[in-house]
Amino acid sequence: MSSSKLNKSRRSMLILLAVFIIPIVLAKLALNQQWFNYGVTNQGQLIENELTLAQLGLSIDDFDHQWLMLYTLPTRCDEQCENTLVSVNNTYIALGKEMPRVKLVGLTQQDLRAEQAEKIQLNRWHIQTMPALAKVAITQSQVLIVDPLGNVILSHVPPKNAEQLPKFGKAILADFKKLLKYSRIG
Repeated sequence: MSSSKLNKSRRSMLILLAVFIIPIVLAKLALNQQWFNYGVTNQGQLIENELTLAQLGLSIDDFDHQWLMLYTLPTRCDEQCENTLVSVNNTYIALGKEMPRVKLVGLTQQDLRAEQAEKIQLNRWHIQTMPALAKVAITQSQVLIVDPLGNVILSHVPPKNAEQLPKFGKAILADFKKLLKYSRIG
């Protein structure tokens, strides 16, 4: 074999190896050096410790094994709480054709006033007093997404100012639509 053919053959072999090895090396470096953000698709905070409706003192049978949009109201429902209540109600309505798969639940520490009930469509809500176990497990007002099996999956903490409420509602809606799209239960 001539020297030029041998060099050409070696060059071809090196190029072929480089085409296969360089992407693997770059991928490994990107993974180890954390060059990219890992894929987070949820908008809310994922519940890491197992939390179920039973641990909150609630029974899944009361909710017909549906997805739950569970809003835990603060001790005293002020104007911000009322705005959050309306935002959660509007988010539920924005679910559209998926509304029958989801049940709105409000856990209150005191009864809703008449003007608060007027702001939402109370017939769509399942309002109940917060059980003692829930008061221990849930320390702040939040919207919880609960699957039909009674597992609390995501938590969304309401914003402190009214300007952030549309973004808050959109985050809940995005999470719910994604969960309902991929879920075969409920």
